[in-house]
Amino acid sequence: MAKEEDWWTSPTESESGKLIMVTGRRDVDLFMSNPKFNIRIEITWKYDGDASGMPDKTTSETMEKVQDALQTMFIKDPVAVLTGIYTGDNERNWVYYTLSTHIFGRKLNEALSEFALLPIEIYAENDPEWNEYREMKEISEIDRGD
Repeated sequence: MAKEEDWWTSPTESESGKLIMVTGRRDVDLFMSNPKFNIRIEITWKYDGDASGMPDKTTSETMEKVQDALQTMFIKDPVAVLTGIYTGDNERNWVYYTLSTHIFGRKLNEALSEFALLPIEIYAENDPEWNEYREMKEISEIDRGD
């Protein structure tokens, strides 16, 4: 696992025309090349956003604390890697790739145990080709003009 993570951020639009800030991780080759990391997990937090669909300050700060707790957990025990974060249009989505939904769930619960019940939904799907990650990267490169 890389000691320093390499991230980029790019704006895009939702289907409804609202701003979505996409943050993606570049240094994922080690994980992509490991066939065990073939399950994509998406954690979605829906919120009541401002007129532009972005979270208020309090919600945003709590989301950052949640993200920090998850990052700390998965750095300590690298059974999952955060590859993308989508914020806007009244929701935040964290996208992880993992080797086990069971282990991921256990680590997720452990990382979030200090928080009150959070309004999150969790979705898992097999994605051995990392199609979601590749699509996110392609769309963001188009938006940035790369």
